[in-house]
Amino acid sequence: MGVPKFFRYISERYPCLSEFVRDYQIPVFDNLYLDMNGIIHMCSHPDDNNPHFRITEEKIFADIFHYIEVLFRMIKPQKIFFMAVDGVAPRAKMNQQRGRRFRSAKDAEKLEKEALKKGEKLPDVERFDSNCITPGTAFMARLHEQLKYFVVEKISTDKMWKKCKVILSGHETPGEGEHKIMDYIRYLRAQPGYDPNTRHCLYGLDADLIMLGLCTHDPHFSLLREEVKFAKKAKRSNVPEEIRFYLLHLSLMREYLELEFAPLKEKLKNVPTMEFDIEKIIDDWILMGFLVGNDFIPNLPNLHIANGALPVLYEAYIDVLPTLNGYINEAGTLNLERFEKFMKKLANIDQKNFEETQDDLLYMERKTGRKQTFHTPVQSKPIISDSPENNCPKETNKDPKLAALIAETDEWDCTSEDESDKLSSSNEDEAFKSFKDEYYRNKLEFQKVTPEVMREQAEGYVRAIQWNLNYYYNGVCSWSWFYPHHYSPYISDVKGFANLKIDFELGKPFKPYEQLLAVLPTASKNLLPKCYHHLMTEENSIIKGYYPEEFQTDLNGKRQEWEAVVLVPFIDEEVLLEAMKPCNKLLSIEEVKRNQHGPMLVYEYTDDDLGVYEAPSYFPSVQNQARCIPVDMEEIRVPKEKLIKGAYPGACFDVFYPGFPTLKHLRYTAEFKKAKIKVFEMPSRNDNMILKIMPNEQYFVDESVPIDLLGNTVWVGWPHLVEAKVVAVSNKKQKYIFCKNESRGYKIENQVLFDSELEGISHYYRDRMGIELGKTNILVHVQLMTGRKYVFTSGRRVTLEKQFSKITSAYPLQSTVVDIKVHDEYQSAYTDIADVFPNGSFCFSLTCPHYGSQGIVIETGSNQVKVSLSLVGEPNFLTAQEIDEKLKNSYLSLTSAASQLSISNYVFSRITGSLFVSTRTLDGSLKSVNVGLDLKFNKKNQETPGYTRKLENTWYYTEKAVDLVRRYYDKFPEIIDFLYDRGNEDLASDMIFEDGGDEKVRSIQVWLKTLPTYNIERRVCGTVILEPEVVAEIENIVDQFEETPKDFVMQVKPQLLYKPEIQMGTLAPDPLSTTKLFDRIVNVREGFTVPLGLKGTVIGVHKSASSLKTEDEMYDVVFDKVFAGGLALNCSEYKGYRLPKSSFINLTHGKRQMEQKMGIPGTLRALAKEHHSVSSFNGGTSNSESISPRKQNSAFASFNKTPLLLPAPSQNKSQCGSAQIHSKQYQQLNPSHGQQKSKNTFYYMADFTQTVVDSKVNKENSMLQKNDDSVNVQSKQQISKGPQSLSQKPINSRPKSEVNTDFLKRILNIQSNSNTNKPHVQNSTNQSKSYVAPRTDTARSYSRNSSKREHGTNSTSATASLLSYYQSNLLGCPRYTYLEDEDGFIAQVALPNGKVISGKPARTREEASENVAMDTLAILQTSRSSKDGLPSKFPVPPTKWVQDKQSQNKLPSQIFINKSHQVQMKQHQRGPQNWTDYDRKEIEPKSYGYAQHSSRLSTNTNNTPNFVPLQALKKKQVNRTATNPNKIHSTNSHYVKDDQSGMLNSTVQAMDFSKGPGAENRQRYEKPRRYRKTRIAANFNK
Repeated sequence: MGVPKFFRYISERYPCLSEFVRDYQIPVFDNLYLDMNGIIHMCSHPDDNNPHFRITEEKIFADIFHYIEVLFRMIKPQKIFFMAVDGVAPRAKMNQQRGRRFRSAKDAEKLEKEALKKGEKLPDVERFDSNCITPGTAFMARLHEQLKYFVVEKISTDKMWKKCKVILSGHETPGEGEHKIMDYIRYLRAQPGYDPNTRHCLYGLDADLIMLGLCTHDPHFSLLREEVKFAKKAKRSNVPEEIRFYLLHLSLMREYLELEFAPLKEKLKNVPTMEFDIEKIIDDWILMGFLVGNDFIPNLPNLHIANGALPVLYEAYIDVLPTLNGYINEAGTLNLERFEKFMKKLANIDQKNFEETQDDLLYMERKTGRKQTFHTPVQSKPIISDSPENNCPKETNKDPKLAALIAETDEWDCTSEDESDKLSSSNEDEAFKSFKDEYYRNKLEFQKVTPEVMREQAEGYVRAIQWNLNYYYNGVCSWSWFYPHHYSPYISDVKGFANLKIDFELGKPFKPYEQLLAVLPTASKNLLPKCYHHLMTEENSIIKGYYPEEFQTDLNGKRQEWEAVVLVPFIDEEVLLEAMKPCNKLLSIEEVKRNQHGPMLVYEYTDDDLGVYEAPSYFPSVQNQARCIPVDMEEIRVPKEKLIKGAYPGACFDVFYPGFPTLKHLRYTAEFKKAKIKVFEMPSRNDNMILKIMPNEQYFVDESVPIDLLGNTVWVGWPHLVEAKVVAVSNKKQKYIFCKNESRGYKIENQVLFDSELEGISHYYRDRMGIELGKTNILVHVQLMTGRKYVFTSGRRVTLEKQFSKITSAYPLQSTVVDIKVHDEYQSAYTDIADVFPNGSFCFSLTCPHYGSQGIVIETGSNQVKVSLSLVGEPNFLTAQEIDEKLKNSYLSLTSAASQLSISNYVFSRITGSLFVSTRTLDGSLKSVNVGLDLKFNKKNQETPGYTRKLENTWYYTEKAVDLVRRYYDKFPEIIDFLYDRGNEDLASDMIFEDGGDEKVRSIQVWLKTLPTYNIERRVCGTVILEPEVVAEIENIVDQFEETPKDFVMQVKPQLLYKPEIQMGTLAPDPLSTTKLFDRIVNVREGFTVPLGLKGTVIGVHKSASSLKTEDEMYDVVFDKVFAGGLALNCSEYKGYRLPKSSFINLTHGKRQMEQKMGIPGTLRALAKEHHSVSSFNGGTSNSESISPRKQNSAFASFNKTPLLLPAPSQNKSQCGSAQIHSKQYQQLNPSHGQQKSKNTFYYMADFTQTVVDSKVNKENSMLQKNDDSVNVQSKQQISKGPQSLSQKPINSRPKSEVNTDFLKRILNIQSNSNTNKPHVQNSTNQSKSYVAPRTDTARSYSRNSSKREHGTNSTSATASLLSYYQSNLLGCPRYTYLEDEDGFIAQVALPNGKVISGKPARTREEASENVAMDTLAILQTSRSSKDGLPSKFPVPPTKWVQDKQSQNKLPSQIFINKSHQVQMKQHQRGPQNWTDYDRKEIEPKSYGYAQHSSRLSTNTNNTPNFVPLQALKKKQVNRTATNPNKIHSTNSHYVKDDQSGMLNSTVQAMDFSKGPGAENRQRYEKPRRYRKTRIAANFNK
């Protein structure tokens, strides 16, 4: 049957049926069964549409092993692991296998021919022929040996495999894989002591596994399969880590079917001899599934799943069942009388279909004068060649299409006008009969349609149905039976069989070579021994006619080509065996061995050493501890009379097994609607079963809030129930929060997010699950259970406790389940610390300074464990980080990239994307082909690693991308010229190229496939991942790094040690750890693809779709050594892997924690660099200005996207680098939350009071992690939208902005006398602590300058020198931020390269600015990077920046425009050139409140820097008074906005100007905005 069709239809009709799961969401399973052929096909030929694809056998085997291991680790079977490879199939299956293999060989041949016609060169190595995945081939023999080795290796070395019984049923054992599995399940059910509540998981891709699972009637049965993508050219992945998996729960399927046929409950009440039995209805449902076709029997005419056949069957069944006096399928035996009545009911379909087509046919006949044929003639009979044994006409060259045309023409010629008139004037019954007769002649190829033929068709179809029922319920009843037609009879003709006697002869299965000759096409003859080749190719072979090179395919009402009927002849078994007899004697000993059936192999772990097991090839030998017992399949096949049918006695249907969803426990109604449910990311087109939850009577008596739920555990997410702890309940007005410390047990807050929280969960339930919640008055806020953990208590005791998430999710009260029977099998395996940490066991340290070190337990004390840790150093990735920084900054804007090639931005952008050209193919038809470089994809939002990157909807390019465009330009300049001249027109080959345009386009396609970008996997824009060059450098550093392990013995508390066994679920070893690029990690998961204890480096971070579901985050890691199953994740092969956070301990996190506590040099700078996003592509908030040097080369570049890093209160101080920096806890204040940013303003300074509040909140949050029963009521709850939680905005409102008027007056030098040109200057004494300078020459010079300032000697200030250095080198502008604490002010400077440096406390902000500037200059001087180092002689700042106090006293305080910078950028100026001179603006000083500060300011003359950064001011509009008639009101002043950065560049809005000398200057400030070009870097004191 159409596998995706059936699976998709069922999944959309019953929306809750299947769910995406990760390995941590899998329930406990007892048995896991693998249908291996899907895995083999996926790992051997994942890309059938690529004729260039090649793969080695070693790679195939390694990928198969890895896939099996991932599935085993995901399910974790507790008892049995069964791997079933397809053996020789029943004869009924071979017809379908034959058609598939003929078509696959033809498709592969067609692809290769098309590639050669295009001029493509195919690899010299032969392609992998997927037809070799057939029993008896040499490939399958080698695979079987490899699988035996793999099982031995895993059982001997892996703890998880040791506790299971592993069964390998290979290709030597007859039977299809899934049916060998069913044979074994039936065998288990027939054994004494079988547990009726056994939990089964069956992996496979075939949709009929749904029916097979339901046949068992076991209540806990689930199907595991990969995500199905329904795109036309969806490429499948063979890397399980990149695949999402479905769990389809048959427990839900049973309940959905009960709802589907619920109308029968009422109808059967009036039938005394029948009662509603869901088990028997399931049996009949399986029977109805056969009528739409499967691998053994074609579908009935007009019954197609895509056309809604299943609901038609269900309606007919509901109507007819009450009249049958019993069920149709009696546990695998067809009740013929009842089945005939059912088919008679269905016969109306035939009549209805005929009526719909008859009018169209008659209309076309009258119009054309020819007889119209609705059923296209086909030919599938074998064409037998001339041979001595067969003197028949030679027809091997006859074209099937031509034969069909001739037959149709003959029919026209022999049809008389009388017959035509007779047909048109006949009654409907005769017309209907004629219509069906045409079907049997043209489709089933009968010459005459007689009653005998029709009877044979009816009985043959019924016999086929019975064979299918036997196969599904009892096993193979006949190896030789098969349905002998490609098409089934009309439903109305399946009648008169009530008294038919059906018997089958069991017979024997084909031998492997017999099956190979029966199913393989000539193109795959090399898969057979050579002695058989001539049977398929030579003309005198008696079976040559069964191997046509050309054959027809017929859609027969289907829509997709892969669904079409492959019309190859059915092979005659007797003729086949007769032809093979002479050849069998020529087989070699090895070939004879492959042509035999074999047993299945049962493996179990043993403590005995069974010697060395040698690998067949490719892999190392292993010490064998797996005992193997061969078992013949006949030994496990149970006779029909001994099988236990239906539900097994003792099965629990009323007890909830976690992980097996159920519709029980809530009241609901069900109805079908076209609700467009999005199960597969696209709205469904057919009916969906919609469930509407009824109010919970226990809590819906009135609108009161169920406070009694607080602190208790409930089950949420119905029907996929998950245990959770209630932390709050709310209605639309109030929220009741659980709190133990309160006398009544809870606190009350206002509820303001009720509607938004409800909308999120309602949307998920409605649009994905098909569940209507109804009116919701109450929300339950819960913390979902994430796993279990062993907790160490006093007295060496160990208890197993449930762990709950710290994230709060909201669910409607009516979807919450309380007080249900739950099966809980978790029991503590440990009672004492010594049980957890026995002597000699391994563990990992979670304590500093040896965080993440692996150790061996030496001794267990009363409350501590003595361990011997192996301490090793870690490599330094400084060079790799420098390469990363260089690559980040190497991306060019579109303008810069295009200018290198002297082409327009438009042409460069078109070439690097998709560029479609209309051309003619070899057969003359028009086709649109892509001749672009495909380096970027806007619609898919994908970029090409190493070539393009997209930030904030802007594309950037590397030099490699520019080079590709250059090569493109050199080879195909005609396209570039055409885009220049006529780029807006549609592109056509004959318009672009003068001669041979079509051939030229084909040559472009060939050239594009030779580029390194052709096979590069694109990634989603903005992915945080290191480039290949950086990863290569990391690998090189690790390879050269020599580890010198040292043993260190220490006593550790047990809670600070980690073992994989002490945690279950999604719990990370250290939940507080954070992981970033370049971090070093160690794998701590045992029985995993990655070896335990192997170290690696993080090279990529894949965030979850929900920012709060951290368990879904995945990390790409390049490990230090290769390992089996390793991936090539942007790194060397077999070295990479993608891990969740629960799989590793982050070594670098421990190092960071240690450095932050101890104040090790470099910590604060590294932390600041991490949060600084100006020049970073990969981290946090991206800023496109990191790429554009033009914006960085301005003193007024926007810092709106730079987070402020402010230190939290702390008394710890330490030496950091060569400057004294306060080692304080830093936290990020993100201004984007809770604050409306203005493009015309600088950042507001963060209010320190708010910072302290946030620190308290964070501290309380950490306390919450220690006490699960308390709730943080001071921070806003993080609310979930359905399964994906959604948090409120963080508590980070706009910081308070208060102007220190005294400080502002000092900066602006405001004085009372406005008529003098010589402002009064006062002196003060510096009372701040002395600065500890680094021990370098430059540092000493700055120290001397500092001492000179203390003695009143004039010297260039450090702030002016620092700004002068960066501005003169066009490197940007340092930015200052300030924090006020008990010591005064602390300044922090953010450099353009991302570094952030904190200074020493000072009494004033001016002094703090000077302190941090001196520290920065000292650090820059000692920097290793030449670009960051200082020159031997600093550039001379503008005179007014550094003039002495006396000379400054001669002039009023002035604001300058940097003329030198504007001269360099002259081409970008606007307005008159004379506006770029240094303009002076007299400032009217304010008189109020100034005198009270005069005495203090007068003592600061010698130590106050004569240059102060403008950031030292808090932007605050100062209201002016009208006391002075010469002052201008503040409404006439303006902000001046720089077009590049959007920052405030000039005049504070509060400035006043005199009407005298300053009037003309005031007029300049009042000019239109577009003419203003002022530049301010600082304010100058006098």
